[in-house]
Amino acid sequence: MATINTNYNKLAAGYLFPEIARRTREFLATHPGVTLLRLGIGDTTEPLPPSIIAGLQHGVNKLANKTTYIGYGEPEGDIRLREALIAHYKRFGVSLKSTEIIISDGAKPDSGNIQSIFGVNNVVAVQDPAYPVYVDTNVIAGRTGAFDKTTGQFEGIIYMPCNESNGYFPELPKTKVDLIYLCSPNNPTGAVATRAQLKRFVDYAIANRAVIFFDAAYSAYINDDSLPRSIFEIEGAKSCALEINSLSKTAGFTGVRCGWTVLPEALVVEGTEQGRVNALWRRRQSTFFNGASNIVQEGALAVFSETGWLECQKTVTYYMENARIIRDGLQKIGLTVYGGDNAPYVWLKTPNNLTSWEFFDKLLNECHVVGTPGSGFGPSGEGFFRLSSFGHRENVLKAVESIQSNLLI
Repeated sequence: MATINTNYNKLAAGYLFPEIARRTREFLATHPGVTLLRLGIGDTTEPLPPSIIAGLQHGVNKLANKTTYIGYGEPEGDIRLREALIAHYKRFGVSLKSTEIIISDGAKPDSGNIQSIFGVNNVVAVQDPAYPVYVDTNVIAGRTGAFDKTTGQFEGIIYMPCNESNGYFPELPKTKVDLIYLCSPNNPTGAVATRAQLKRFVDYAIANRAVIFFDAAYSAYINDDSLPRSIFEIEGAKSCALEINSLSKTAGFTGVRCGWTVLPEALVVEGTEQGRVNALWRRRQSTFFNGASNIVQEGALAVFSETGWLECQKTVTYYMENARIIRDGLQKIGLTVYGGDNAPYVWLKTPNNLTSWEFFDKLLNECHVVGTPGSGFGPSGEGFFRLSSFGHRENVLKAVESIQSNLLI
């Protein structure tokens, strides 16, 4: 008799974003004619820049010609794109090999898929709050016990609280862990790790033979040149860290889908020699994945052209101005907010000790604005709320105005 993977049964009742969608649908069903202003899910809204569109069209046209048609590509990704990424990382003083970069269909699938090359008994530590995929995919893999509704935590996972007292960057784990998830700029808090903060984790990982999974999907939003955009800017990181990145928020590829993982050949874990972990990831991808779309990779190549990068930076600047508008607008009515300066998210402290979901309903009903409850990102997110800058300027202005005029605090 066939059976299911019962680890799925451990997952919390509803994934965060589908639950937001459900509540939103129910509100609209009982409030016909109301226009909602959405500052919730971090989905980009502005059109792709001209040079990227031209790159995608070039990819389509290649498939229409016998002499330029390509079927399966290299499982690791187009060598031209990997070399473009090598040049991109050199801007930060990071030297990579093409064999250390594997192109994929996004950071989210890589975040879940890459943990499959590590043993199921590895102890996992995550920033809390954190993007849900880090926890949920490890639950599905069988690395955790049951979900404790009282604490909001899964048994077997080490939660590293990020809060007001520590500036939203975690302290080192007090016990030995094996896999560590860090995200900077952070989703959802908008905090960005300093070099000193990352160095402490690199030193910890080296001492404990742990591996850091570093999510840098929002690195293009860092304005402060003193802040690292890659963990490999930190001495020693190549021996203990891998990095996941994406064009979703850099170039608007949320629906186009293209990302990459950097896994240095120097990364070593217990019982392996140099290059073995890298080889396992390449084997995993070539076995389960036939490579990113040829068309998409042509568009990605255009991103890293001189013109394409400048165009993408203009879009990033647009979203960051949205973040400033949201942050400043909320501060004007006395709310406590974080982020929005080197990241596209604003992290809002809910007023009057409201829970995250209570504030979701309050904002929806009083202001017709949709955001994201902080508790959906982990127990340390309770009492906080995430607003996204990924919206059209006119809608962002309307949302802020509605909050200022209608929110009863």
